[in-house]
Amino acid sequence: MNIVIEKQIGSNLRSIRERAGFTQEYVATKLQLAGCDITRSAVAKIEVGQRHLYPDEIILLKEILKTTYEEIFNVN
Repeated sequence: MNIVIEKQIGSNLRSIRERAGFTQEYVATKLQLAGCDITRSAVAKIEVGQRHLYPDEIILLKEILKTTYEEIFNVN
């Protein structure tokens, strides 16, 4: 995947998370409870574009953050 796109998606996720008032630790815990093997550090890496997202993580992040795919993938 294009690094510029990954960084934008990560930035989108960080903005959405912060707007929801959630910490990286909270999001990582919710993902873990849903069956994802992920740490707070991995969430931080996703937010800065240093780690790829897996499809199951994207689906769960959409639910946890109560957002849309359009908002997550907005790369205009």
